[in-house]
Amino acid sequence: MTDDFKMAATIEPMNNCNIIASDEMANDKMRLTDAELLRYSRQILLEGWDIDAQIRLKNSQVVILGAGGLGCPVSETLARAGVGHIHIIDDDVIELSNLQRQTLFTAYDVGQPKAKVAQQRLAQINELISVSYDIARINRDNAKILLHLSETCCPDLILDCSDNFATRDLLNRLSVSHHVPLLSASAIAMTGQLALYEPQKQTGCYHCVFGSTTDTTDAEVGTQNCTNSGVLASTTAVMASLQANAALQYLGLTRNPLTSQLLLWDGKRMSQRLIRYQQDKACPICS
Repeated sequence: MTDDFKMAATIEPMNNCNIIASDEMANDKMRLTDAELLRYSRQILLEGWDIDAQIRLKNSQVVILGAGGLGCPVSETLARAGVGHIHIIDDDVIELSNLQRQTLFTAYDVGQPKAKVAQQRLAQINELISVSYDIARINRDNAKILLHLSETCCPDLILDCSDNFATRDLLNRLSVSHHVPLLSASAIAMTGQLALYEPQKQTGCYHCVFGSTTDTTDAEVGTQNCTNSGVLASTTAVMASLQANAALQYLGLTRNPLTSQLLLWDGKRMSQRLIRYQQDKACPICS
C-alpha cells in the first residue's frame, strides 16, 4: 500500500463522518426537538402560529444594541420565545440606578459589564438557544464587525435599544446599505416610539421619519434620555414588550405589523396611535 493510498484511506471515513454530521445539523434546523416542542407548546397552539413559525424563530439571528431598559426585557422575551441566536452589544457597566428598569440585573451585578451579565442570564433562562455578546461602544470603524454585517452573511434583524441620535443614525445607514431590517424603539419618561424599517422594500427609513441628526450633537438638539429626564419602570417594560411583539411576528411569521407606520405610546393617557410615513424621495440614505 502506497503512502498516498494510506492517506486517502484514513481521510475518506473522516469526510463521511463530516457529511453525516452536516446532514444531521441541517435536519436539526428543520425540526423541533421534544424539549423545544414542550417549551414552546403554548406558542405553537396559537392560531396562526404553528411549528413552521417556531422553526423560523429557531433559525433566526438577531443583534440587540443596548442592554439597558429596553434591551434587557426585549432580549429576555426573545430568548424565552425561542429565537435561535441573540447577540448583545453594550459597553456600559451596571449601576444601582439601572436596577429600577433593567430587568436582567440584581444588586449583586453592580460594577459588572451589562453585556456579559445579560448573556449569562439569557443562557440560564433558555439553554436551547445561543447567546453571545460584545463589550464595546459602536462607532463607524467597528460597527460592521459588531453587527455581524458582511457581503455573505447578515443578521435577520437588528434591534435598536440605544438612547442617542448618533447611534440610531449609524444603525440606520448600515441597515439600508446592507438591506437588514431595523426595529427601533425608544422610551423616555412615560412615552415611547417604535418602528420597523425594511430597507429592501424601500418604504422609508429612520432618516425619512426623523430627518438629519448628524450635523448636531445630542446635547445641541436637547435630546432627552433616562439620565437627564427620567423614565418610569413601566415605560421601558411596555415598549420592550411591543418591540418584542413586532420582532416575533417579523421573524416567525415574516410579517411586519408596523409597515410604514410609527407607533406612539403615551403612558400618562394610556393611549397609543399610529402615524403613517413614506419614503422621502430626496432622502440621502435610502433613496
